[in-house]
Amino acid sequence: MDSFWQNSFVQTAGYYSVTVLCIILFLFIFELVTKYNNWEEIKSGNVAVAMATGGKIFGIANVFRHSILHHDSLLVMVGWGVFGFFLLLTGYFIFEFLMPKFNVDNEIAKNNRAVGFLSMIISIGLSYVIGAGIH
Repeated sequence: MDSFWQNSFVQTAGYYSVTVLCIILFLFIFELVTKYNNWEEIKSGNVAVAMATGGKIFGIANVFRHSILHHDSLLVMVGWGVFGFFLLLTGYFIFEFLMPKFNVDNEIAKNNRAVGFLSMIISIGLSYVIGAGIH
């Protein structure tokens, strides 16, 4: 049975499956902390929300990419992925806090593409920084 778990195809399928489940869970958590409904806004054509959400998806996936590259155990990979997600979530709150002239969530909900784009870039950029710290 050990050879089954050591098979590259099985490991890749395992990492993939767990990462997809984590992305779904983490997007649900992001949905809870934003003031708008991501999927309803995207359905109605809100590009700012789509960019911000896409940045979150990319950011989470990129953190897991680095976690998979640097760890052999699925459990350790998930642990680093969860830690990376909480750092991304912290970055989201810092971004919201550092914008005293306007509310980030309100601007994204109003389809302010500049704010949506900036939110996307922050998520992507932070994911590279977080990933670089994963050993």
